[in-house]
Amino acid sequence: MVSQELTTGDFVRIDKASLQSIVSRLVELGYRVVGPTIVDGAVAFAELSDVQQLPIGVVDEQEAGHYRLRHTDSGSFFDYVVGPHSLKNYLFPACQAVCSAVRSDDGWNFDASPLAAQPIAAIGVRACDLRALAIQDRVFLGGSFVDAAYQTRRKGLFLLAVNCRRATATCFCHSMAAGPAVVEGADLVLTEMDDHFVLRVDTAKGCEALATTLHRHCSKDEIAAAQAVSESLEESMRVDSGKEPIKQRRHLETEGLHDLLLANLTHPEWDAVAERCLACGNCTMVCPTCFCSSVDEISDLTGDDAHRERRWDSCFTGEHSRMHSGTVRATTAARYRQWLTHKLATWIDQFGEVGCVGCGRCITWCPVGIDLTAEVAAIREGAS
Repeated sequence: MVSQELTTGDFVRIDKASLQSIVSRLVELGYRVVGPTIVDGAVAFAELSDVQQLPIGVVDEQEAGHYRLRHTDSGSFFDYVVGPHSLKNYLFPACQAVCSAVRSDDGWNFDASPLAAQPIAAIGVRACDLRALAIQDRVFLGGSFVDAAYQTRRKGLFLLAVNCRRATATCFCHSMAAGPAVVEGADLVLTEMDDHFVLRVDTAKGCEALATTLHRHCSKDEIAAAQAVSESLEESMRVDSGKEPIKQRRHLETEGLHDLLLANLTHPEWDAVAERCLACGNCTMVCPTCFCSSVDEISDLTGDDAHRERRWDSCFTGEHSRMHSGTVRATTAARYRQWLTHKLATWIDQFGEVGCVGCGRCITWCPVGIDLTAEVAAIREGAS
């Protein structure tokens, strides 16, 4: 293996052991490196400095209301799919200080200084989460008002994405044109083969991260073999593939979905799903695109020191729709309808695209196993 000059668009081959060189290089460049690790029985993002911290040989089993990890002897680095964490946890954190105020003899002194965060390099990001990142970019950066903290974190983000070669039963990224292959949005795109990695270099930052790693350019056959990995997976996920599909695959029919949902706001399925829904908000917490938040004012006992915090909120809480006259969406049925119709219909009116990427997290992490794809199918079947 010899190092060769790199340009964007190159495909290179590296030994699996050489992934450590990329991680070390990112640390050297000043990044805080985060990637998938096993945390409390789930694959979740955490800080890492050694690739041995990755869940090597681990695969995940996911179904509605079900998540389990299984250890294998495969030695694969990235054959699990997605856990409860996404890039949202780092760019739009669950709790964030907005400003602080300290009272002195001269009055109140406010500090709303801009965020100075260490840049983050995220390893192992999947196509669905890159699509979710693009959606959140539209939310926080694309309008008249730019979120300065999000913008700072986003500018410093390095992304080493991974093409999926395996899907779980809750994945439906193919329905949302969000995977399983990474098309754009990353600096380096990794495809895991049996005994090596193929990396596609998409940006100058990707070239810089690979500068000290032994590599060689791929042949046309090696490129084709790498591209076939996710292409074959996507074909097996499709309803009309003609191949043996993955077990219990899911699909979301998006044709006419906006009008379908908004024309059926009194459909009996809303009440039916409300009988099972706990209104716990798990689906909004794990969703990589949900962005609702609330702001709290917190002071010490003396009243001389106060600060303002922004925290994740959920449309499943009563406070979310509370106005002077009370809670607007007082029932679980109304709250579930608000979440689903916003995600798949009015999000289009607001941002020009749907707010779902088909990652399946809302299905997996729902305590009672409510399935978004099944709910839409039920409404479509009995549409007025």
